[in-house]
Amino acid sequence: MSYTYQYPHAALTCDSLIFGRENSKSREDNNLFVLLIQRANEPYQGCWALPGGFMEMDETLEECAARELMEETQLSGIELHQLRAYSTVNRDPRERVVTVTFWGVVDKSAYTAVAGDDAAQAKWFNIEALPPLAFDHAQMIADGLEALKELY
Repeated sequence: MSYTYQYPHAALTCDSLIFGRENSKSREDNNLFVLLIQRANEPYQGCWALPGGFMEMDETLEECAARELMEETQLSGIELHQLRAYSTVNRDPRERVVTVTFWGVVDKSAYTAVAGDDAAQAKWFNIEALPPLAFDHAQMIADGLEALKELY
């Protein structure tokens, strides 16, 4: 099937915000972690980011988020919930990109991340000691923390 449209339009990506608890009984922030990947490619090469990427033409948002999470961290089977869409005009220097962020919470000890695809590294970071983040991923984490507080 050919996809043509005379007007410019945005690209679509999905990102996965995975919170990990070191001790599932504790709700303290010092026991809360976030899964990040180190970007192997530009833009933001070498910077840390949430796992994510461009949606393919034959998949849903949910499938895209799960696929990108698997490709970049080798993690699967995580229950993902849609957090929100991010559409700031210049959020990605490559082109006009809208992203939909999904989130989940896991027992960190049950999930060992291994970098794959275009991720140089995949690593859990304590929520209180995050590195500088690519794109608008710091905002996504802040929004995810608010959603997490509403749950607990």
